Amino acid sequence: METPMRTLARFLAAALAATAFLAPAAATASETGSTRTAVELGTPHPQAHAHNDYEHERPLFDALEHGFTSVEADVWLVDGELLVAHDAVDLDPARTLEGLYLAPLKELVSGRGRDVYPGYDGTFQLLIDIKNTGEATYAAVEKELGDYEELFTRYENGTVKDGPIEAVISGDRPLETMRAATDRFGFYDGRMSDLDSGMPSSLMPLVSDNWTKVFLWQGIGPMPETERRKLHEIVDRAHSRGYRVRFWATPDTDGPAREAVWTELLAAGVDHINTDDLEDLDAFLSAHE
Repeated sequence: METPMRTLARFLAAALAATAFLAPAAATASETGSTRTAVELGTPHPQAHAHNDYEHERPLFDALEHGFTSVEADVWLVDGELLVAHDAVDLDPARTLEGLYLAPLKELVSGRGRDVYPGYDGTFQLLIDIKNTGEATYAAVEKELGDYEELFTRYENGTVKDGPIEAVISGDRPLETMRAATDRFGFYDGRMSDLDSGMPSSLMPLVSDNWTKVFLWQGIGPMPETERRKLHEIVDRAHSRGYRVRFWATPDTDGPAREAVWTELLAAGVDHINTDDLEDLDAFLSAHE
């Protein structure tokens, strides 16, 4: 039986999907005949990852306006509902994975030719970070992704079937459950220790880790050559195995140190540059294209 919270969440998700109008140019209420929210899609940046995307004023929408092709949502399973927040104290039944991400993405993809960014030849990543009850939360995530199956890349009987969006599971992710599944929508977010694990990219397309646990350099002065070689070697090894690379906890305060780190990440071919500052990474990547 559906819980009252689930009923409320589905109502809110449906309302959001009905009122969210996403287009390549902003539209006014008079143009659309309604009070729909207009979102202007930016030029997509393959490397742009919105860390803790849900903390922005308009989750997902702000990232899309700045051309981000990867967004991160932390999820908690509460009374059968997937709520989005970094910390338990901030949980709000109105802020669900479905309402903030799945329903708006469905509205976007169905209205724009089955791509998040029309004409963009690349993966749009929804990184779902499980914060509690790993197995149970993962099962709930899989069920909810299945409700939006037309959106997502899926693994089916040994074959990856591409969709507009790839859902990658981070945080408290149940590796053995995911490895054993013959059908799933979620893909595993590995760590640097998994680079030589032999896991196929059909299970683990992404390897992520804490920058400060892998490198000493924090952007002050030139990057030591030994660390630069290490960074390039990591990326080359990952790419040779079909994995993408992401680091979190890179410097993210505006200034030369952050720009120096971003420059090295870009030069090394790191696939996802992690930031909370959407506007500045958009400007940085636009300047380096």
